[in-house]
Amino acid sequence: MIFEGIAGFRLVTAEPARLAVFYREIGFDVAEAAPISAEEITRLGLSGAGSRIAMLLGPSRVELESFDHPGRPYPVDTTACDLVIQHLALVTDDAEAAWRRARDAGATPISRARPVTLPKSAGGVTAIKFRDPEGHPLELLQFAPGANSGWKGTGIMGIDHSAISVSDVVASRRFYARHGLGEAGATVNYGPTQDALDGLDGAEVDVVPMNPTGKPPHVELLGYRHPVGRALHPLFANDLAATRIVWRSNADALIRDPDGHLHQLSR
Repeated sequence: MIFEGIAGFRLVTAEPARLAVFYREIGFDVAEAAPISAEEITRLGLSGAGSRIAMLLGPSRVELESFDHPGRPYPVDTTACDLVIQHLALVTDDAEAAWRRARDAGATPISRARPVTLPKSAGGVTAIKFRDPEGHPLELLQFAPGANSGWKGTGIMGIDHSAISVSDVVASRRFYARHGLGEAGATVNYGPTQDALDGLDGAEVDVVPMNPTGKPPHVELLGYRHPVGRALHPLFANDLAATRIVWRSNADALIRDPDGHLHQLSR
């Protein structure tokens, strides 16, 4: 089974109408809810019925899913290094303005205080991490002036990548490479700005971009050397933390990476 490219992302919600308002207020175009097919519910290992709200942000697609039989809420007190973490990195031309907009819409910070600019060795981006009103982690990402990021426009423009906390970088590299992704430009990020971004003390993290053959977005592996994140308890597809990447693929399936993060493959 090959990951040919990312078609979109799926977030599970217990309050779809409320969460849709949040994403609309930060710049997403939000459609009406539509039912999830019985065949897909079965593929997800669930019973009952479910619905899905499609949202567009530039070229990027995110869908909010809710189910008749709701799963567990997002775990409380999680930190940036815990293995349950999988965030979406939203590209903006002005991280400060975009953060104010998200905060006013109901976001809560993971980072300390305000957006920080990482050193050139860590990409030189300006970023802040935060949570939506139900706990899903997100990041705002502003590329350095002159960087050839490929993004055009103003405000929040689209999704650059999905970052996934992993326990074993080598094993995760092998998994994603086996499914068709190529590694590019790994770094080790640390120092005061990384601490501020992650809301941690003494953060040291391997950052490994893994690129599909198709167009962006891509996957970013985050292997925290310090602090060591808490283990990921097995997720069911209706749990609020069960964020899924939807891949264009040669198969229809639901699979897990070595740490249990869910991936949905679709022909």
